[in-house]
Amino acid sequence: MIPPLKGSDDAHKAIVWMEEFRCNYLPVVDDGKLLGFISEEIILETNDIEKNVRDFNLTGQQCFVQLDTHFYDILKVAAEHKLQMVAVLNEDTTYFGVITVQDTLTSFAQTAAVQMPGGILVLSMNHIDYSLAEISRLIEENHAKILSSILKEDPLDPGKIRLTLKINQQDLSRVVATLERFGYKVIGRYQDTKPVVGEKDRIDMLLRYLDI
Repeated sequence: MIPPLKGSDDAHKAIVWMEEFRCNYLPVVDDGKLLGFISEEIILETNDIEKNVRDFNLTGQQCFVQLDTHFYDILKVAAEHKLQMVAVLNEDTTYFGVITVQDTLTSFAQTAAVQMPGGILVLSMNHIDYSLAEISRLIEENHAKILSSILKEDPLDPGKIRLTLKINQQDLSRVVATLERFGYKVIGRYQDTKPVVGEKDRIDMLLRYLDI
């Protein structure tokens, strides 16, 4: 729903559209090709609202994904470029539209892994100790199953990783006891007793699940 600017549009139009669509950035497109993104900050640095947007120092020229890109990769690209929206290109690199981080989170929050009741565990471990097959086996010994998992580097210890698991049980006590008995360090536990129904609740649950 956020339209692109043409390279020949002036900075004044860009400012008006940012206010109208309540966004900090807008894509700039010429002949179906992404030139980059422009922001109010970029415009204010030159203090020339009559200037064509293609003539500014645009950012995010590589901030794009393909039509079939997964949620995770959309969020990754947005984070890498520190933008709240990502351009979507066709196979021939023709501009198709933009997707915002908020739209991505909302769609992701409607997936079964987030919607289904259960609990979330966050484990910290060395890279060498990571084996999802082994962890899954230990969890399934307690008649539970992993619905989804996310792996990332531990921000507090670059030598370790954090594994966030969504498990289809609300009481995680036995699972935690088993994991700790086999040397796994559980650093976070979140439990939900009913399916998430509201959009805000879904987003909150997703952010907790992503551990961000």
